[in-house]
Amino acid sequence: MTEYTAPLRDIRFALNDVLDFGYHYATIPGGEDATPEVVDAILEEFGKLCENTLVPLYRSGDEEECQWQDGEVTTPKGFKAAYQQYAQGGWPSLSSDIDYSGQGLPSSLSHITGELAASANMGFALYTGGQSGAIETLAAFGSPEQRDLYERKLIEGEWNATMCLTEPHCGTDLGLLRTKAEPQTDGSYAITGTKIFITGGEHDLTDNIVHIVLARLPDAPQGTKGISLFIVPKVMSDAEGNLGERNSVYCGSIEHKMGIKASATCVMNFDGATGYLLGDVNRGLMAMFTFMNASRIATATQGVAHAELGFQKSLAYARERLQMRAPNGPQNPQGPADPIIVHPDVRRMLLTQKAFAEGNRMLVYFLSKQLDLSERGQNKETRQQAKNLLDLMTPIGKAFASETGFESANLGLQCFGGHGYIREWGMEQNVRDARISMLYEGTTGVQALDLLGRKVLGSGGVMLKTFTDQIQFFCQNESSNETIKPYINKLNQLIEEWHRLTKTIGDKALTDANEIGAASVSYLMFSGYICLAYFWTQAAAAASRKLDEGSEDKDFYQSKLTTAQFYFDHVLPRTRTCVETINAGAESLMALDAQHFQF
Repeated sequence: MTEYTAPLRDIRFALNDVLDFGYHYATIPGGEDATPEVVDAILEEFGKLCENTLVPLYRSGDEEECQWQDGEVTTPKGFKAAYQQYAQGGWPSLSSDIDYSGQGLPSSLSHITGELAASANMGFALYTGGQSGAIETLAAFGSPEQRDLYERKLIEGEWNATMCLTEPHCGTDLGLLRTKAEPQTDGSYAITGTKIFITGGEHDLTDNIVHIVLARLPDAPQGTKGISLFIVPKVMSDAEGNLGERNSVYCGSIEHKMGIKASATCVMNFDGATGYLLGDVNRGLMAMFTFMNASRIATATQGVAHAELGFQKSLAYARERLQMRAPNGPQNPQGPADPIIVHPDVRRMLLTQKAFAEGNRMLVYFLSKQLDLSERGQNKETRQQAKNLLDLMTPIGKAFASETGFESANLGLQCFGGHGYIREWGMEQNVRDARISMLYEGTTGVQALDLLGRKVLGSGGVMLKTFTDQIQFFCQNESSNETIKPYINKLNQLIEEWHRLTKTIGDKALTDANEIGAASVSYLMFSGYICLAYFWTQAAAAASRKLDEGSEDKDFYQSKLTTAQFYFDHVLPRTRTCVETINAGAESLMALDAQHFQF
């Protein structure tokens, strides 16, 4: 049975040949230390940690699951030791502030290593995701004292963290939350309420867990405008981080889930727990978006991970599994049958996984590059443009990569036939683990409404034009490249259609507000397919240059050209279905009264 191997060759191709991260790092403050040699060394070492420590716990963690007893959660065997190795290696500090024990490297590096961890062991990787999101939120909104205590302990890996948003009666609609924060005479707050679906809310990996909690003050306005953000530690401490009494926050239970069973998903009860205001009063949701946006990019990365894991396993199986003969004659004449990789439909499934794994990797790295620029760009204009691109493309990345990551995981299982349905091969676990990514951090439908309603139409099309201008600039610069000329022509056609569809939806929404919701998911998927067409065109351009230069790695670069051609021939035509459903509008969707739905 093939185990996951860190795809360092392809990661380097995306970073260096396609997206030119070498130049990118050299031109941002703090990035000068991230030389190609340093980045290679980081990826090599983290890849070893993933392959040697996390991969062996992948299946055992799923089978053992987390255990809850009397409010305490025990993680599967080996997880605590693996976390200690992760923390001692300094991995939580990679992209964090030097003044608080961090290494100060660009944020994008943490998202790149995050892909490796997620592919190797999704259950383990989720414990580290809350940690990094909390670090970013504390860095943006914490007081010097809060940063010196909580951020430093998180960066050093001694403590872990969670994001506490959702409550039993409200999911995405956080304006309905009821958790209350009552001011105390010492300047702290008593936090009371119940939060659900809290990843890593309780575990035995660290001695303390820092909960970042949304709650409402007694005199706060109703809705999202009345939400504040609080730090609620599991265990109280002094200013130096020496632990004292247990705070009044407990895990009421853990969820029995479809997948990611090694990750504790908790019901957390806050019973007058001591908390500290993080940021400004009634500005908590704005502050929490720092955490949420980091989590959305991390979820897009998970889509890449599920596609990559399924592809690696199904490719190895397809090369070894003998079944029937190739349609054009025996390819393995000395054996009883040919390997199934010779069959066109198996090729379709393998190439679809490859196209999505590698295409979404470029998309996520592009997003992480914009994150770097929004934080460290050399001037205000650069930072604002990067922020606009990040705002536009984060919902696309989160939803499209998770949808196609799940599709890829299913295709990987399908390549195995009946064996894919059996646990020992690891394919059904990948499918189960992948399914949640389309739900948390905002479902696909929520991301689609955010993209179309708030980002595209809400900006009057300005955000979309920022991105399409970038695509068209690339197309103009590469117009003499004969290899990719057909792709450039197609991209230009799709960009015109993208703007045309946007205007059509906006015009129809003036008379029927349901038109936005009716079109939104198809619009997001249409956008995602174009984004990957852009990145595969860039990949093809980079590969053709390498071949023209006489690279010795001809097979690798030729595979990029072939996959790009496959994407344009067999995947990009899905945009036609998206266009048809967008143009169909809301009428048939909304025609049936709710009470007339019957079974």
